[in-house]
Amino acid sequence: MITARLLFPLMMAVLLDAAAPPRRPNVVMVIFDDLRPVIGAYGDPLASTPYLDNFARGSHIFTRVYSQQSLCAPSRNSLLTGRRPDTLHLYDFYSYWRTFTGNFTTLPQYFKEHGYYTYSCGKVFHPGLSSNNTDDYPLSWSAPAFRPRTEQFMNSPVCPDKEGILRKNLICPVELQTQPYKTLPDIESVAEALRFVESRSTHNQEPFFLAMGFHKPHINFRFPRQFLSRFHLSDFYNYTEDSLKPPDMPAVAWNPYTDVRARDDFKHSNISFPYGPVSPLQAAQIRQSYYASVSYVDDLFGKLIKGLDLDETVVVVLGDHGWSLGEHAEWAKYSNFEVALRVPLIIRTPQFPLAQTRYYHGITELLDVFPTLVDLAGLPKLPNCQSSQELTCGEGKSLYYQLMGLGRADEHVALSQYPRPGMLPTKHPNSDKPKLRNIKIMGYSLRTDIYRYTLWVRFHAQNFSRDWHDVYGEELYDHRLDSGEELNLVPLPQFDDVRQRLRQRLMEVVGS
Repeated sequence: MITARLLFPLMMAVLLDAAAPPRRPNVVMVIFDDLRPVIGAYGDPLASTPYLDNFARGSHIFTRVYSQQSLCAPSRNSLLTGRRPDTLHLYDFYSYWRTFTGNFTTLPQYFKEHGYYTYSCGKVFHPGLSSNNTDDYPLSWSAPAFRPRTEQFMNSPVCPDKEGILRKNLICPVELQTQPYKTLPDIESVAEALRFVESRSTHNQEPFFLAMGFHKPHINFRFPRQFLSRFHLSDFYNYTEDSLKPPDMPAVAWNPYTDVRARDDFKHSNISFPYGPVSPLQAAQIRQSYYASVSYVDDLFGKLIKGLDLDETVVVVLGDHGWSLGEHAEWAKYSNFEVALRVPLIIRTPQFPLAQTRYYHGITELLDVFPTLVDLAGLPKLPNCQSSQELTCGEGKSLYYQLMGLGRADEHVALSQYPRPGMLPTKHPNSDKPKLRNIKIMGYSLRTDIYRYTLWVRFHAQNFSRDWHDVYGEELYDHRLDSGEELNLVPLPQFDDVRQRLRQRLMEVVGS
């Protein structure tokens, strides 16, 4: 007698075979830097993202997607290898996983090894030591990655103030003709991506995997000036009521947004360290400029999409992590809060076309992108990792069944983490971006369907172990009543049972 348990995998295999694409599609992965879901298609009333919104109308949108660490290099390493920061042992910018931990197969490398021509434009891997100063070429890419020539000026004094003096400002609307080479990095990257797509379409060659990495809306907020005029400053004063650190937030959870304070237009503002606050005018200006930066790259995204054949191309759009716009009175990423970890994830595939947007509300992780794209391209399935020694495997789950209209995501959780050098915010060492040798505490955060539970515990950087009994902070937020994560429920005895249950589950998910 065939039981339901035996029948289900057989049925899935038949459906997968039937749904397999007739030919391998091209794949384009678009990564936005520091993008939280300030997109019209995600319901943000202040957003001006017409091209992303139009793209979303025929796409699958995942509404609760979480980064594994709210910092560029660790998040991208995790996304592109399909492994958690604790597996890679990479929490900063200064190590290359292949030589530091293991010669793990990456997402583009997997496609390359299965017959795809792979190419990178802009910021995909984090540049520098964390990608071997080569963007992981030649292992991940079929040709050297394209880095825009204007990228070298990203942190240079190129923002003219009212007197015409060039500054290193946080808020930096510009006229293109005043900028080096009269352009900006993301404009260069999109032009190169379109050139690449056109070159591939003129020959009957192997399918391609293109990764397009936008630098914005990452700070500084440098964008063509006309995008600022889309937004009224007055709309951004009452964005959040937060002006001070919530009283029950553990000090270890706080990020003092040191990179914002260091900019020329903010460093003389006498913002007290570590808790501020930023003035109401500055707060509104930061938000307005963030939204303008998003609108700028939305415009470039529209140019990119116009050059793609969507009938033959899988397109996935995502952010590497979020960014706080004054929630909890914070102005950066560098935390375990929802606003720092939640990102957009939009998938459009000719295999599962849609007339209108389809939304998925289950808990999803950026780790899920690698196995999902493998399945959408009809490549051999990515194995689930059984040990840290396997070179080709992933720790995420494929979203393919959900895209088919099968399967549920209710039982899934998202695990994120952030390191700290000590209990209190510090400038030296930088508690926002501690180097591995300075990490003494790790904050592990579990996002369930209802709760966010975060536990800050002793971490030993020498052997990457943790002590669950040495606790430096604990947080519990109920998203049914408190989507802003303002009220830490840990001090309330009526939530002890929930807290203990989530703590046990967190320890099980992380492992010993």
